[in-house]
Amino acid sequence: MSKRYEKLGVSASKDEVHQAIRHLDKGIMPNAFCKVLPDLAGADEHMANLMHADTAGTKTNLAYLWWKETGDLSVWKSIAQDALVMNIDDLACTGAISPVIISSTIGRNKHLIPGEVISAIIAGTQDLLELFRSQGLEVISGGGETADVGDVVRTIDVGITAFARLPRKEVIEVNIQPGDVIVGLSSSGQSTYETSYNSGIGSNGLTAARHDILSSYYRTHYPETVAPQTDPQHTYTGKYRMTDSVVLDGISYTIGQLLTSPTRTFVPVISALLGKEKIRPNGMIHCTGGAQTKVKKFIRDRKVIKDNLFSLPPVFNLISELSLCSKEELYEVYNMGHRMEIYVPADLADAVIGISNSFGIEAKVIGRVEESKGESIEIHSPWGVFQY
Repeated sequence: MSKRYEKLGVSASKDEVHQAIRHLDKGIMPNAFCKVLPDLAGADEHMANLMHADTAGTKTNLAYLWWKETGDLSVWKSIAQDALVMNIDDLACTGAISPVIISSTIGRNKHLIPGEVISAIIAGTQDLLELFRSQGLEVISGGGETADVGDVVRTIDVGITAFARLPRKEVIEVNIQPGDVIVGLSSSGQSTYETSYNSGIGSNGLTAARHDILSSYYRTHYPETVAPQTDPQHTYTGKYRMTDSVVLDGISYTIGQLLTSPTRTFVPVISALLGKEKIRPNGMIHCTGGAQTKVKKFIRDRKVIKDNLFSLPPVFNLISELSLCSKEELYEVYNMGHRMEIYVPADLADAVIGISNSFGIEAKVIGRVEESKGESIEIHSPWGVFQY
């Protein structure tokens, strides 16, 4: 049976993409979280180059709707953070923390996206670079490109490419072992380096979230936010406007606040983990595409059991109530409460948790790893146990 996400023209597993690139070179460390290349610039056999590219995805459409309805330009600053974090946190999973060079690529429909939006995105990028500098991390802007491509992009697309260079011996290749425990770092709450509450929504699953939560009003008034090829019966099936308020866990939020909350970076935590504490995990998994099943791409003959997950943050409770995704599919689309996983021997778990807590980020052991024939993920959810 076709999944909800696929009916919206999106794939959580990206099977077609993986099929298309199956014959490409996997780099010098094939099981690293990002592709690792020889040191092309200096030809130093002891060094490695890493590069990663990603975008804020369809979260830009949520920013667009909030901006159109409220005039609030600050939402575009959070989009800059979404695009940046989707890259630098992936690099961090390989041990590449600092320095990192970034370049941005923005494609816009100039008829709908004026210069003030571009200015807000660029300012948002600079604000995040300042935040990293305040944490002792060097992320440098190498410029970028802004293109007016209204015949291709319906509203706006915001992407980042990131580059790092580090000694090969410092590169972390995912090598998850039986007996490892999984320390999950919460995606929601407010860390010491955030200025407001973070819903934890991140930058994955936003196509489904947008259409599951928001009402058909948006299909009529903002048709530019929907691919015309998508069957209308699957679009904007929810009941809310972006400016509507909901009370979740006794606290009032606007729908827009929950859905446009910027993607949290875990780089300061990982920097402390690898640097000051000298802890080298057997693997770090950024639960992005594929969400809670992401780790399956990096294991061989292992069973990953997640049987102590965080309680669902309010935004995911809301999504689970309204979503046309099955409960099983939710864990393939959304992070559902934690977006970074640290795989370590059990005796290191408390140290990892303590580091995360020092930044105001809740952390706990959310599961474990067992030896197995083949690869599988077992998730214990409020709706039962799911196997992937």
